[in-house]
Amino acid sequence: MVTAFTRTVSPAIQNCQLTFMERQPIDFEKAFQQHCQYEEKLRSLGVRIISLPPAPQLPDAVFVEDMAVVVNELAVIAVPARETRRSEVSVPAQALEAYRSLRFLNDSATLEGGDIIKDHQRVFVGHSTRTNMQGICQLQKILEPIGYSTQPVTVSGCLHLSTGASCIGRNTILANPDWVDTGAFAGYEVIHVSADEPWAGNVLLIHDVVLMPDSFPRTRRLLESRGFPVEVVEISEFQKAEAGITCLSLRFEVKP
Repeated sequence: MVTAFTRTVSPAIQNCQLTFMERQPIDFEKAFQQHCQYEEKLRSLGVRIISLPPAPQLPDAVFVEDMAVVVNELAVIAVPARETRRSEVSVPAQALEAYRSLRFLNDSATLEGGDIIKDHQRVFVGHSTRTNMQGICQLQKILEPIGYSTQPVTVSGCLHLSTGASCIGRNTILANPDWVDTGAFAGYEVIHVSADEPWAGNVLLIHDVVLMPDSFPRTRRLLESRGFPVEVVEISEFQKAEAGITCLSLRFEVKP
């Protein structure tokens, strides 16, 4: 069963970290409602939700995907690039101990889960402002002995690899080629997002359904024209925080 950790929105989300966006007012009440709707949408797609304890003092804690890289055999605990986010790690790490053995990186590494795209035994790792080469190399040393191939991907102009690219099944990647080096996806079909929807590359594959924000209708129609089932949810307040639809949950398989 697909299981997802989520963490409720902090009232301090207005103070979230931003890198490539200008700060805009974020409506906390609306963000809270959107987060609840996001969780309900995941449940409707067959995902079990585990809500982690809130962290009202941590503006970015709702973006729980960044805190770990989880594969079937183990979980690698992240080292966020920003010191102010490192206090977010402990609660998800403790919760993961019930499901996976944990692995840790040393202090020379930075690695965030938003820089990971997984497709079965293939793991693409973004080299970005948040994940450095030490993080990529240490992740490779952990994953490759247990059968995973890891492929670094150069990211520029956006926060994480998953900001600009997602695996959508059927050996296909949805991507913004202006932000992500799509040459790293050799052997995959690459569908480019609509040119006027540069943020549309961040989508979430749940079973056979592509879940995406409701704000990218052209890219949605493009995917549907290619036969991909698509569902949408509103995350407008989180998009102001430079976040996408994958950022709001940390997903992994749990055997019955």
